[in-house]
Amino acid sequence: MEDRKRILPLLPLRDIVVYPHMVVPLFVGRDKSIAALDAALSTDRLILLAAQQDAATNEPAEEDIHRVGTVSHIIQLLKLPDGTVKVLVEGRARARIAHYLPNDRFFQVSADEIVSSLLTGAHSEALTRNVLASFENYAKLSKKIPSEVLSQAGSVQDPGKLADLVGAHLPIKLSDKQAVLEIETDRERLEKLLTLMEAEIEILEIERKIRGRVKKQMERTQREFYLNEQMRAIQKELGQGDEGRTELDELEEKVKKKGMSKEAVQKAQKEIKKLRLMSAMSAEATVSRNYVDWLISIPWQERTEDKLDIDAAEKILNEDHYGLEKVKERIVEYLAVRKLVSKLKGPILCFVGPPGVGKTSLARSIARAMGRKFVRMSLGGVRDEAEIRGHRRTYIGALPGKIIHQMKKAGTANPVFLLDEVDKMSMDFRGDPSAALLEVLDPEQNNSFNDHYLDIDYDLSDVMFITTANMLHGIPPPLQDRMEIIRLPGYTEVEKLHIARGYLIKKKLEEHGLSPEKVSFSDGAVLQIIRYYTREAGVRNMEREIASICRKIAREIVKDPAVEKVRVTPQAVRGHLGPIKYRYGEAEEKGQIGVATGLAWTEFGGELLLIEAAIMPGKGNLKVTGKLGEVMQESAHAALSYIRTRAERMGLDRLFYQKIDIHIHVPEGAIPKDGPSAGITMAAALASALLRVPARNDLAMTGEITLRGRVLPIGGVKEKLLAAHRGGIKSVILPAENEKDMAEIPAKIKSSLKIIFVRHMDEVLDAAIEMPREVKPAEPVPPPSEPVPPPAADGATDEGVIRH
Repeated sequence: MEDRKRILPLLPLRDIVVYPHMVVPLFVGRDKSIAALDAALSTDRLILLAAQQDAATNEPAEEDIHRVGTVSHIIQLLKLPDGTVKVLVEGRARARIAHYLPNDRFFQVSADEIVSSLLTGAHSEALTRNVLASFENYAKLSKKIPSEVLSQAGSVQDPGKLADLVGAHLPIKLSDKQAVLEIETDRERLEKLLTLMEAEIEILEIERKIRGRVKKQMERTQREFYLNEQMRAIQKELGQGDEGRTELDELEEKVKKKGMSKEAVQKAQKEIKKLRLMSAMSAEATVSRNYVDWLISIPWQERTEDKLDIDAAEKILNEDHYGLEKVKERIVEYLAVRKLVSKLKGPILCFVGPPGVGKTSLARSIARAMGRKFVRMSLGGVRDEAEIRGHRRTYIGALPGKIIHQMKKAGTANPVFLLDEVDKMSMDFRGDPSAALLEVLDPEQNNSFNDHYLDIDYDLSDVMFITTANMLHGIPPPLQDRMEIIRLPGYTEVEKLHIARGYLIKKKLEEHGLSPEKVSFSDGAVLQIIRYYTREAGVRNMEREIASICRKIAREIVKDPAVEKVRVTPQAVRGHLGPIKYRYGEAEEKGQIGVATGLAWTEFGGELLLIEAAIMPGKGNLKVTGKLGEVMQESAHAALSYIRTRAERMGLDRLFYQKIDIHIHVPEGAIPKDGPSAGITMAAALASALLRVPARNDLAMTGEITLRGRVLPIGGVKEKLLAAHRGGIKSVILPAENEKDMAEIPAKIKSSLKIIFVRHMDEVLDAAIEMPREVKPAEPVPPPSEPVPPPAADGATDEGVIRH
């Protein structure tokens, strides 16, 4: 590479880089620049053109000008009337500024002319071809390169001249043009230009694709507009007018404002587009219109604000219901967590309990406490899956399922949703509705519930689902697994008294136009209704009986306006309600041979259960009567087997059973009875009958017996102890494993009863009957090493008398 020094005037350029062999017109207006041109004209007409680093600088300093420029020849110069100069220059060679010379009139520099060595060989040929191919490709895409430039580029043999020609015509950034100019070797310049051209070609390709898409879209839009105008003209001729179109526009506006999911918006717009193309009178148009109306009518973003004041919520729950502490505690816990966490999935609760305990009204009260809307769906007798999921739109008259119906009724996306009587569903050839509920009641899935009619995902995760059931065994296990089970046991006698005094009497007096000042109920009267006129776990029948008394009092007051105050007493209850409807279980007056007092659990609470055993000559047969279930009959056989194993210890002949027949009877034979917890009572009655010793009449017992004499735990302890207290029993025998259940027993009951916890049947016999003196004392029984089975589930395995 060879350098040649020159002393030249310098013309700073704005927004342009001049390359060698490039002819370009320039407009010059700055005094220094005009002076530089005059100096060049007075000598050899050569001037150095160098670009400014910042085009906005009006008076550039030496450091504001790039160090590499182009030595150019002034071809023509024309002075214009406004004082500016138009000059036509031709680039000759690249030059680097060595240093600036002192000159006040214009920039004068000492510059080294850069002369590149000629690039030859196969690499040069390949590089030149690539640059030419890319330049032609670029020219074809941009359509800004004149054809004569392409022809000129194709005829250039010198790689350096080719680089200057291509660089001059590429619309690249000024900084990139200057960078190409400053590269000293032809090879590097060509490679740099090739890189820049490839980038520009890629951008042009993308631009071309975008233009193509836009053009197609415009063509489609114009076509649709043209066709729609034709449709309007045809409809106008048919007398249909523009009313339908305006209505569809309103519908489309509603879809945009509703805040639906992206999927729902797409479906709605698709149906509206169909509606625009079909007659409003066609059957298909009605189907599409109904579908869009359903999408708009269900809540998407509408929500009620939760009341997160825990004290206020507790107050509302206590106003509406007495007791039920576990349920109230669970709701307050949810509100507390909701206050700490902004987004929380709605809980899915299942209230299980007998009829009339307030499951449905409690759900309504929860909605009021939380400030949410309340909707209820009864599942009793539902046997079709489409009731839950809806029908597909292919069917005539198809509609969404009850879930979507109720969400539309609620009008918010976070109501309290009660699914009543979830254990009363059944299945047939139309499907299993309980299986369809699996998705609804699964917190991990119900954020994308898919109704067959809507055929889109709908979010149910903010809904607080509450289900109710009387019995758990009617609910499939997979459905139980998705719910939080909360048991609502039947009300005790004391709780019913509180409910009557605090809620029901006031309510019924108000309904019948009576006032508490004029009509009052004594506690004895309420207890009379509870004990002798109702037999239930809830309070529905008690409410009816109170209403019946109120009606009769209202009649008396209307007949005799002089009546000022009415006091309802136990005697008045008998006068208003007539003869006693139910027998009230009470302890026997004295102990009897072969009769033991047991405790039973029923849907309506606890009951005293007398078990009788009779011995007669025979051949060793055992007979059990009283409409006993299979489990209870097996308990009788287990009790007899235990007595046989302990015969010698009890002073009986080892083969006593071969000469006698045994009959065990449980009174009230029309009522079915089942469960294992009468086992120890049967054994005690048998021992009493065989030993001819009366059992204690003031003692009741409950527990399951094994062949080895172990006493196993049972369920329904609270209800059974309440029945014992109510019946005048003084002592109760319970399995030792049930001692943990005493935490739930009211203090008043625990203080009035002597509770005897036992592990073995020998302990039961010691407490229940007076054993003969010759009988050997029972050996102490160590606590069982194997795990004890849990208490029996309500109504299924407990002995509870199931009333029909």
